[in-house]
Formats: sequence, C-alpha cells, structure tokens
Amino acid sequence: MTYDPYNPKQPGDPYGQQQPYGQPGPYGQQQPMYGYGYQPPVQKPQTNAILALVLSCVGFVSCGLTAIAGVIFGHIALGRIKRGEEDGHGMALAGVIVGYVLIVGWLAYFAFIIIAVIAAANSNTY
Repeated sequence: MTYDPYNPKQPGDPYGQQQPYGQPGPYGQQQPMYGYGYQPPVQKPQTNAILALVLSCVGFVSCGLTAIAGVIFGHIALGRIKRGEEDGHGMALAGVIVGYVLIVGWLAYFAFIIIAVIAAANSNTY
C-alpha cells in the first residue's frame, strides 16, 4: 500500500488524524499566554533613576552643579528600589557614581586653579 501525504482521509494513516486548529482571533489581539485572565506584569517607574543618570551626565558641562542633584535623585531612587517601589538599580547606581566622580573632579579642578592663582600672585618677578 502506498501512502499519499496529500490525502488526509486514507485508511491505515500511519500518524492518526490531525486535530483541526482553532480559528485565530481578530487581527491585533493577543491570546492569553497562561490561561484565561492572564495579565502581564506592570512595569514599575524608573523616573528617579533616569533623572539621576541624566543630571549626573549633564554635570560635565555645568561645572558639577547638576551632578549634585543627580546624586540626590540617585539616592532617592536607590531607597525606593530597596523598598520595591521602583526599578532601575543600574541606572540609579551609575548616576550616583558618575555624580560623585564629577563632583570630586570639579572640586579638584577648582582647587588647582585657586592654588595656581595664589602661587602666581605670590611669585617674585625681580
């Protein structure tokens, strides 16, 4: 006996009858993944973490003034992340680290300038 793969109603079908597929839903609707009533998880906001990173990075051009605000927002975000109210631990931590590095860098730069001005004013040019 020969098997015709294009004829599904043959006697002695080696694979049995295939169950008919259900009709797809209307275009654009997603079927629930884990049974009826599945709700996707709600994403937590990351506003403070984003503000921390952005303000700290803007501190490069603002002489470190916005880096101070970035550090503050970073610590607020880390506190909320610890309590489970917010996401974005990596961004908040990066904002705090970049903010502290910029603050220390700008303070060192200003200290160098002040010391250089004082040294130039006290130098004898005889």
